[in-house]
Amino acid sequence: MKTYLYTAVVGDIMDEIGLQNQFLPQRIRPLKENMILAGRAMTVLESDLVSDGCGTHNPALGSSFGLMLDALDDLKEDEVYVCSGSSDTYALVGELMATRAKHLKAAGFAVNGFIRDTWGILNLEIPTFSYGSYAQDQAPRGKVLDYRVPILVGQVRVNPGDIIFGDIDGVLVIPQAQESEIIQRAYEKATGEKTVGEAIKSGMSAKAAFEKYGIM
Repeated sequence: MKTYLYTAVVGDIMDEIGLQNQFLPQRIRPLKENMILAGRAMTVLESDLVSDGCGTHNPALGSSFGLMLDALDDLKEDEVYVCSGSSDTYALVGELMATRAKHLKAAGFAVNGFIRDTWGILNLEIPTFSYGSYAQDQAPRGKVLDYRVPILVGQVRVNPGDIIFGDIDGVLVIPQAQESEIIQRAYEKATGEKTVGEAIKSGMSAKAAFEKYGIM
């Protein structure tokens, strides 16, 4: 996927088969323009802190980050840490988290919020997609309540194991049940678009190209 595909062509194929709400919010952008993200979702449910853990029925609220460290350590090779559920008042990922993820050979991060320690993450060269950089820490403000559960990122449902694919044009979710069809058709369309591009470069009109190839 990283070599031959791009989000626009994959999104087009999903539109064609009726999956028209698969792009994560537009604010989620690559930390560096050439970053490409591809892997299976390891979903993380975060929430703003509403108590100090006193009287709670959830033991996770008694620790500094909730279940964040457990979730981070549970990352598998080629998985994407996908986090959502909190406000955008603090960072969801920092350099030490990215260092651990890189050691575990994770594919990267896609978070519905901010990251921090930008230079450190850039130096690690791990694909990271977020709203951008904001240094305020999550420790006193948010906690991870659960992981490897279905979550919403914006209005998009992400299930554990779904394929997360991101580039400079955005991040999308490919459902497991249809991934083979989507990827195969996207590859065929991407190959066809190169043919159309060459025809247009040679002088063919856009209308004639569409009539001949059915791609635009």
